[in-house]
Amino acid sequence: MNLYILKHIGTLEMIGVIMRIISFTLVSWLGPESPFLFVWIFNTADALLLSWCAILKKEKAYTVLNGFWILVGIVGILRTVGLLQIP
Repeated sequence: MNLYILKHIGTLEMIGVIMRIISFTLVSWLGPESPFLFVWIFNTADALLLSWCAILKKEKAYTVLNGFWILVGIVGILRTVGLLQIP
């Protein structure tokens, strides 16, 4: 799988960036009416894709940044489905 990603890394990174733009656009346009579970899952998926690319390219800063977004996404998903409540 890593060889496939390395062969198509530019395209996959662009897909990840477009996914992130779409998720933030949905929240910006729809506000409280946003499909938050979809947005969190979609945003976490793009963070996974972009992290994988950053790891293969040995880009530490982008690996940390997207790793952070993965954690934020997991918290967002858990909060949206009611498995995590933060006062």
